[in-house]
Amino acid sequence: MKKALSRNPNMLRTMIGMGLVLIIVLSYAVYSNTLDSEYYRYETTNDEINYELAQSNENESAWFVSTSSAATWLNISVMNAPSDTVLTVTSTSSLWYSSELLGMDGDEVFNCKEFDEVSESCISAYTHSLELDEGSGTLRGRISLTLPIEGVGYLQAADPESAEIAAEALVDDEKVLTTWIIEIREEGELISQEGIEVRFTMAEHELVSISEFVLDPVQETLYGIATLIGCFGLLITFPMIAYFASVAKSRIDEENRSEDPAPVD
Repeated sequence: MKKALSRNPNMLRTMIGMGLVLIIVLSYAVYSNTLDSEYYRYETTNDEINYELAQSNENESAWFVSTSSAATWLNISVMNAPSDTVLTVTSTSSLWYSSELLGMDGDEVFNCKEFDEVSESCISAYTHSLELDEGSGTLRGRISLTLPIEGVGYLQAADPESAEIAAEALVDDEKVLTTWIIEIREEGELISQEGIEVRFTMAEHELVSISEFVLDPVQETLYGIATLIGCFGLLITFPMIAYFASVAKSRIDEENRSEDPAPVD
């Protein structure tokens, strides 16, 4: 490299010129991609709906309710039940997920969707149970793993019309008509519902709006240029060091030769 640069100083200018052209071309590519995005941001409601439960026998701790919404979270809270009883919740027509770790405070935050050891504690079934050791407790579950639990999601589409159709289909496909059966049992038998309080809530979603996902083209272009300049600078630094080192060495050698000329016969 030293010899090549010392013999051909124009090589350095060529490398710098090619690097600048590369920076301009790639910066334009970043800029154009920020203007024409194929991704769309959609928003849904994320409302917690409290359902009123019905009973077929007012003397037994058994309730039911029918739902037909697109929901992500399910919470069934029980208070004032006898100790050492068992809460059982059944969906008559759809599988749902539950884990004792859902909703608990801790270092691991999960929602049954990720592929890790904690999320694998989620069990998919029609029926889930919770032991009410002190007569109170909350059974939490996930219904849809497709809908965004925070109410904001992203999808890819060719145009805004296609994106809206896809978002509406996404929400509609998660609407399931099912009946939920809530029971509290002791040693396998239903107990009296006297004094027991049961609260049944679901986090439901309806499509609100959809918009094209847009990045700030100026900001992204500046980020791209800075990255390219940094990479190019690293690539060109060592050849430049070698070039200037060879030039300096040649100058020193020339000075040494002029100070100590060869003997004349």
